[in-house]
Amino acid sequence: MGKRRMTQVDMTYGSGVPETTSDVHSFPETSMPARNAYQLIHDSLKFDGEPTLNCATFLTTWMEPEAEKLIMENLGKNRVDIDEYEATERIHRRCLAHLHDLWNGKKGQEATGTVVVGSSEGIMLGGLAMKWRWRQRRQAEGKDTSRPNIVFGANAQVALEKTARYFDIESRLVPVSAESHYCLDTQKALEMIDENTIGMFVILGSTYTGHYENVMEMSQLLEKLKAEKGLDIPIHVDGASGAFVAPFAHPDLHWDFRVPHVVSISTSGHKFGLTYPGIGWVVWRAPEFLPDGLTFELSYLGGVEKTFTLNFSHPACFMLAQYYQFIRFGREGYARVMNACLYHARLLSVALEATGVYQCISDIHRPRGTYGFSADPAPNEKFNFGLPEVAFRFTDWFIEQHPKANQDVVTTLMRVRGWIIPNYPLPPDANRLRVMRVVIKEASSEDFVNRLTMLDTQSQSLGEALSTPLPKNSSTSNLAHTIAQSNTSTMSDGQKHSHWKSILDKIGELKGGECAKNQQPEMKLVDGGRRKTVYEKSC
Repeated sequence: MGKRRMTQVDMTYGSGVPETTSDVHSFPETSMPARNAYQLIHDSLKFDGEPTLNCATFLTTWMEPEAEKLIMENLGKNRVDIDEYEATERIHRRCLAHLHDLWNGKKGQEATGTVVVGSSEGIMLGGLAMKWRWRQRRQAEGKDTSRPNIVFGANAQVALEKTARYFDIESRLVPVSAESHYCLDTQKALEMIDENTIGMFVILGSTYTGHYENVMEMSQLLEKLKAEKGLDIPIHVDGASGAFVAPFAHPDLHWDFRVPHVVSISTSGHKFGLTYPGIGWVVWRAPEFLPDGLTFELSYLGGVEKTFTLNFSHPACFMLAQYYQFIRFGREGYARVMNACLYHARLLSVALEATGVYQCISDIHRPRGTYGFSADPAPNEKFNFGLPEVAFRFTDWFIEQHPKANQDVVTTLMRVRGWIIPNYPLPPDANRLRVMRVVIKEASSEDFVNRLTMLDTQSQSLGEALSTPLPKNSSTSNLAHTIAQSNTSTMSDGQKHSHWKSILDKIGELKGGECAKNQQPEMKLVDGGRRKTVYEKSC
C-alpha cells in the first residue's frame, strides 16, 4: 500500500476557511472538521482580555479543579426537569435552605425561593412579587392600581431600572451625593414614598463605590411611616455582591431577614458566591410574600412541577457547583476568603492614597464612621462596611498641578499591560466626577496588588512602604523608591515584629474581627523571618 496523501481537510491551518463561511453574517453552507472549528474559535478568543486581570468585573474567574470537573460531568442536565433529576432537585432545596439560614430566616421554616440565572432575574422576581402584593391589597380596598412606583437610589445598577420599565412601574430615583456616600439617602427616599409605592430596592454593595446602603435605618424609617400614615412598605435587598460578603465578614450587621421590612433578598452566586456565571438566587422571608398568581404548575416533563422563574430551562451544573462551594468552604472558609479579599482591597486603598496622586471614593479602609480622603490613614479599630472594591480618582492636588490630566490615560496604559480597569462617571447628580474601580476577588493576592500598582517589589512587600505614608505631593515613583530603600534584612525578630505591627496598624488589620476593641495586631515569624511573614488576619 502506498502512503496516504494528506488532503486539505486533514490540515488545521493549511485548509483555510471555506469561502462559504467567510461571510460571518450568513449561516454556514458547509461543514468543517471539528478540530478546525475549534482552532478557528480558539484563536479568535485570544484577542479577549485575561479574566484574572479584569479588575472591572465582580464575577468569579477561578474555581478549583474538582468544581470544574463537577460542572463538566453535569453540563447536559436541565435543572427544571425535577422528575428526571430528583437528586439535583434535592440539592437545589438544600442550597435554598442554606441561604435561608445564612440570611437569618425564621428557624424551622421551609425556605421559599429559587435558583435563577443571575441576580438580575432575582431582582425582577422580587420586584414583581411586591407589585402583585401591592395590587392585591389595593384591589381589596377598592383603590386605583394604575400608578405603581418603586423607590431606589440613583446608584442602582441597570437590573433595578429594567424591573421598573419592563413591568410598568414608575422609577423614583433618589439623588445621591458625597454626604450619602454616593448611594441611597434614606431621608430623601422617605420623602418619595406615597400610597402607590409598591416597595423599595435597597442595595447591599453599590456597584459604583462598594458602599452598603443602610437597610436597618431604612426599615426603621419605614416603621415610623407605617405608624404615622399606615403605609406598609416592603424592602427587597439587592445583595448581588454583598449578600455573600456581609454574612461572613460583617456577621453582626443587620441587613437581612432580621430587619422587619425585608421581605426578599437576591444575590449572584457567580460573584462573591464564588461560582462561575451564570447563577443567582432569590429567597423570600415566608411563602405569603410570593403571591400564588406568580406560580405555574406544569406536567409535560413527567411530573407535576411548580415554577415561578422568568427563565425556564436552566443548566444544573452551576447550581451543583454552588453547592460544592457551600459544603467545601462552609462559614469558616467563606469568612477566610472574604476577609482576605477585604485585606487586599484595604492594602491597595492605602497604597493608592499614599502616592498623593489618587484618593479613594470607597471607604472600607477607614475607621468606622470616617469617610473621605485623608493623607495619613490613622490606625483603625473598626472598619467601614463595604465590598472588597476600591473606587478611586485623581486627588484635587494632582488635578491642580496637572489640569489636563485624564484618567482615561491611566486605564488605557493599564490596558496595554493587560489590566482592565474601568473609568466611569458616578451616578446622576454626582456624575461630574469619574472614578476608576478595582474589584478584589478570591484569586487576588498581595502580589496582585504589587503588580497592579506597578511597583518594583522583587524582595520587599508593598506594605513596607506604608509604615510612613508619603505626603500628598509625592509620586508613585517616590513610593517605589521608598520600597526599594526599605530593608528589614538586618532587623532582629523583635524589630521586625515592631516594624510589621506599625504597618498593620496603618491598614487597620486587627485580630478578633470587626467587634474587637483596643486589641493589638498579632503576628508571628516563620523560620526566623526567612520565609514570608504570616499574620492572623481578621477583617
